[in-house]
Amino acid sequence: MSKKIDSVLNETRVFPPADAVGAHARIPDMAAYQSLCREANDDYAGYWARLAREHLQWQTPFSTVLNDGQAPFYRWFEDGRLNVSHHCLDRHLDSQPDKIALRFEADDGSVREISYRSLHALVCRFANGLRALGARKGDRIVIYMPMSVEGIAAMLACARIGATHSVVFGGFSAKSLQERIQDAGASLVITADAQHRGGRVIPLKPVVDEAFALGGCDSVRKVVVYRRDGGPCPMQTGRDLWLDELLAGQAEVCEPEWVEAEHPLFLLYTSGSTGKPKGVQHSSAGYLLQAILSMRWVFDIKPEDVFWCTADIGWVTGHTYVTYGPLACGATEVVYEGVPTHPHAGRFWQMIDRHRVSIFYTAPTAIRSLIKAAEADATTHPRNFRLDSLRLLGSVGEPINPEAWIWYYEQVGRSRCPILDTFWQTETGAHVITPLPVTPLVPGSCTLPFPGIQAGVVDETGQDLPWGQGGMLVIKKPWPSMIRTIWGDPERFRNSYFPRELGGQLYLAGDGAVRDPRTGYFTIMGRIDDVLSVSGHRLGTMEVESALVANPLVAEAAVVGRPDEVTGEAICAFVVLKQHRPEGEAAERLAEQLREWVAKEIGPIAKPREIRFGDNLPKTRSGKIMRRLLRALARGETIVQDVSTLENPAILEQLQAAPAPRAR
Repeated sequence: MSKKIDSVLNETRVFPPADAVGAHARIPDMAAYQSLCREANDDYAGYWARLAREHLQWQTPFSTVLNDGQAPFYRWFEDGRLNVSHHCLDRHLDSQPDKIALRFEADDGSVREISYRSLHALVCRFANGLRALGARKGDRIVIYMPMSVEGIAAMLACARIGATHSVVFGGFSAKSLQERIQDAGASLVITADAQHRGGRVIPLKPVVDEAFALGGCDSVRKVVVYRRDGGPCPMQTGRDLWLDELLAGQAEVCEPEWVEAEHPLFLLYTSGSTGKPKGVQHSSAGYLLQAILSMRWVFDIKPEDVFWCTADIGWVTGHTYVTYGPLACGATEVVYEGVPTHPHAGRFWQMIDRHRVSIFYTAPTAIRSLIKAAEADATTHPRNFRLDSLRLLGSVGEPINPEAWIWYYEQVGRSRCPILDTFWQTETGAHVITPLPVTPLVPGSCTLPFPGIQAGVVDETGQDLPWGQGGMLVIKKPWPSMIRTIWGDPERFRNSYFPRELGGQLYLAGDGAVRDPRTGYFTIMGRIDDVLSVSGHRLGTMEVESALVANPLVAEAAVVGRPDEVTGEAICAFVVLKQHRPEGEAAERLAEQLREWVAKEIGPIAKPREIRFGDNLPKTRSGKIMRRLLRALARGETIVQDVSTLENPAILEQLQAAPAPRAR
């Protein structure tokens, strides 16, 4: 075990929960957490059945809990019937029809509020409009929309009529959109004329037209266009129609389509470095159950809370913690159209102040970039904003390094708000390893499994490893919100997530992990394919990245490997500094300083062979670092992957042209 991981596991600075948090939390202490875990261990099916009956409203109650007869194609509550849109809207109309559901802030700062009553009416009109276009239960509908009330309403309208939606992030290219339309066999596409981000107007409808021009979209009958910008927008006669015209005259009541528990609620495509995208298929009941449970147990959502998840609806975080989870729980939530740095890097903190946000959920990459911005411009520092409304903070998307965790805790949460460092994936549907508000916290650790999730760390044969020894993260039993299959490719599903090498029964998360020998806390070490083998030593890229970011000069770092004839793999680091990017001899000197720093933090074996300095890292518009592009740069390969989702594509040229100071 490396020195860095050992230091994380033996972290002496433990952050206990505030007494006031546990006193009012749904799970009030760790004893209550352990009680839930024991219940799940003693009667696994009975545990989930109880929760499904308590937290979901069934039009037809279920009698079968878990059908594992065709494992790993598990089915939960399969003879029950319900409607997800009904859960998110109708169930609140009697108790809180005028409560604000969505508080939408546009890129330009204007705010639009919509109540549960108004959102219900909009979704019903939308659903009736889709039915008027011939959409029916089982149809696939692609949504290519900006962050907007209408984008969320489109998802709920699909759910209301039993259509399966597939949201495509509004930054994807025409080719990526075309591939998803074709693979899903979509009958309708819902889009917008444009989106507003960072003070720019970015066309969307022309991308749809280009996707159709590529061919393979013959299944699509109609394209519905939301008029977001109002500028010129070419429309194809007979195929395209405006959303406002479709909604005109539609009734504000729409009887929901009651669907089977296993009815596909949505497909969400994930991209790999090669091959066609994977259409992750999620169910209706099981997915919704854990969306609700995680909102209530992890975020401890209360009627008076204002919840803000900064994710785009094009990603699974936006599905679970923007659309379905908060609305199913009757929450008030903030929805933001823009980026965290426009018109200044204090925009997030300003919005927390303005909307009195109490629960804030964002990505480590956003936190790290805002740390750098606050040090460059003190006026954007969180201390300049009133953040006293906050009671819980969350982190999502990738492991958060301890240094960023501490800054987030001290500067944003004022050392009083627990940080919920959540681990989960598109495929898991909701949190699977996460602190609760009452969990004692260790920076850099996602702590313990969600109650009922049986996670473990195994070797290449599927055997459990001792705590303290790194290995592959798995989930040992099926759970309700898990992926059901890959759309149209069940064999790829089986091979990817339940490999025969591990016995075919363990869900392979694709991440490396280690458990603290004393507490059982999990620390995620990065993707398995991001575990480097240097001279026979296995090193997680997250270890090296955390070591680099711990240096006071470093704002961000991303580490990848490239083949090396001598050591097997060489470590290549891409580094963003808190100061100006050095060149020439200055870059060489600083690179050597950072190598020695890593050697001290982890050990000489972890010293990067190459370090490239850049003004930024290649990121998607949601803030995710595109490490596969960095791998191509490190290997000197021509980048052929789609880069249309990047917020800053020009950075690739800078990093490619940048000299790579090598170890002496």
